[in-house]
Amino acid sequence: MKETIQSFLKDKFSHFISKEEEILTNLPTFFLKPEGIVPVLSALKTAPGIELNYLNDLTAIDWLGKKTPRFEVCYLLRSGNKSSTRVQFRVALEEDEQVPSIISIFKGANWPEREVYDLFGIRFAGHPRMDRLIMPDNFQGHPLRKDYPLEGFGQDYLVEDLLTIHLKEDMEA
Repeated sequence: MKETIQSFLKDKFSHFISKEEEILTNLPTFFLKPEGIVPVLSALKTAPGIELNYLNDLTAIDWLGKKTPRFEVCYLLRSGNKSSTRVQFRVALEEDEQVPSIISIFKGANWPEREVYDLFGIRFAGHPRMDRLIMPDNFQGHPLRKDYPLEGFGQDYLVEDLLTIHLKEDMEA
């Protein structure tokens, strides 16, 4: 399957391939430019013989000090028709770069994209609701970044806000 996808990408989307790098993994992995993620995944979803029509996972990696660009957004796709077919796509990004949202292709990307934004600070252009999913709205920073302090920034403000919120709720009730 790796060879099929590789030739498909080289034939139709060679301008979206960012680099060719072998990774020690059992997953075929392809590196794409940010602007190529939507057209490539859209084409692979319906391509005869490939049909990567299931978004299995969407996450990110922070390579702080080990690679440049610093971040990689990772998409793990499967074929619902062929249970053994799994393929990973990676998009490398610098600190303030955005990657296009893939919600138009996979509706299930909504929460994973928000989770990556919340925990890594990576924005997805075109996402209908790019706000925090896990951490409180007033949380400072993104806790899965490698440069995030181990003890946090001093989260006393969170407790104070929660007390204020609950006191107001109790007084209104």
